[in-house]
Amino acid sequence: MPKDISVTCEDSTHLTATRYMPNHSIKGAVMIAPATGIKRQFYAAFASYLCEQGFGVITFDNRGIAESLKGKVRHSKASLVSWGQQDMPAVLETLKMHFPKTQYFLVGHSAGGQLLGLMPNVNDLTAFCNFGSSSGSLRNMPKSYLLKAHFFMNFYIPVNNLLFGHTKSHLVGMGEPLPKGVSRQWQKWCNGQGYVKEAFGKEVLQHWYNDICLPSRWLLASDDDIANLSNVKDMISVFPELEAEIRLLKPHEHNLEEIGHMKFFSRRSQSLWPEVSDFLISHLNA
Repeated sequence: MPKDISVTCEDSTHLTATRYMPNHSIKGAVMIAPATGIKRQFYAAFASYLCEQGFGVITFDNRGIAESLKGKVRHSKASLVSWGQQDMPAVLETLKMHFPKTQYFLVGHSAGGQLLGLMPNVNDLTAFCNFGSSSGSLRNMPKSYLLKAHFFMNFYIPVNNLLFGHTKSHLVGMGEPLPKGVSRQWQKWCNGQGYVKEAFGKEVLQHWYNDICLPSRWLLASDDDIANLSNVKDMISVFPELEAEIRLLKPHEHNLEEIGHMKFFSRRSQSLWPEVSDFLISHLNA
């Protein structure tokens, strides 16, 4: 039965999260790290599936997003860096507290998989599996999508931040309203290469990307214009010691019309979910 819980970060910020407790013995525990501006309820069906497979699960809203937003979004000091350095480590510690003496895994969606190298406790994980996690570099996107991407990143975000003090991303189908610190970094990083690598030595003075040698599976959809193969490989290059397996998912091979960047976690796509659970199970007691 899902239960809402609170996660306390090192800087005393409180996040709203949901815990999923298996009915039987626990095989391991999973934190589901969300995409930029996506609230935790989006992953509820997938979290319930993992729970049925015997995994304890925690989903969460990053600071400045949905129920973890305190006050008005334009006043939020949240950034992508704070999500990786503060929120994600705190969720992992909470996962360990609720599910002690087991193995810990991360399932990352887009930003959730991109930012894990900012977690000081990342090596407490046994393995991780990402979907749609890539550098998001505009220069590697197909021409058919490039105009839309440039409009959002290089016009919509800066104009919104100037006029409203935050980005009204919900109006263009891009998740929850975004604190300006989040969308500003998102814009900057997607205009470069290596995503968070753009911030090394600037907003990011310490990280663990160079040290991570965990087993990992990187899932991408053939119809995802954002996390295409070039951008997934660009992101993996930021983890020089990583054990990375790339798996390409094609909608027609799973009787699906579309997977794209977001629909992997839809109930309609549950035929894809063993790609994650089988990977996690294969690394139990590793």
